[in-house]
Amino acid sequence: MLETNRLVIKPLTLDQLIKYIRCDGSLEEELNLNPTSRTISEELKEALEQTIVPNVADTSKNYLYSTLWTAISKKDNKMIGDLCIVGEPNEKGEIEIGYGTYDEFQGNGYMTEMVSAIIEWAKMQNAVKSITASTNKENEASFKVLLRNNFIKVGETESQFQWKLRLVD
Repeated sequence: MLETNRLVIKPLTLDQLIKYIRCDGSLEEELNLNPTSRTISEELKEALEQTIVPNVADTSKNYLYSTLWTAISKKDNKMIGDLCIVGEPNEKGEIEIGYGTYDEFQGNGYMTEMVSAIIEWAKMQNAVKSITASTNKENEASFKVLLRNNFIKVGETESQFQWKLRLVD
């Protein structure tokens, strides 16, 4: 578990991920949180069912590199967004992150704070040398999160920007 001034950031266990997918309030109840207007996009649901849950269920892997890390607002006692690390570090020591803030909490700097906390956590992991991310070119809020955390744009496709933050030289 990680903590910032305004957030508690909790990596979800396999059982908690299953409750997260149900989206029926059972996860919030287990974590003693106030209900939120959380919904799961089709894209996230597919990623959860096809990749995230199977990887977290694989006991040979460190689940922290595959699970959703949920951000909880201390003030509201609600889940406000999530971040996922897309697998264990590759041969170059890179991990990739993806993240999102629930609609009602956007524009408050929560994700900038959450990404900053994950960066600090990653710096303490010996195998992690850099963090990468991709953002939709249209999603200015998403790439501002990365810019505020000192990521550098390292490439682009027709629809996306690629970003990188080196943790060690």
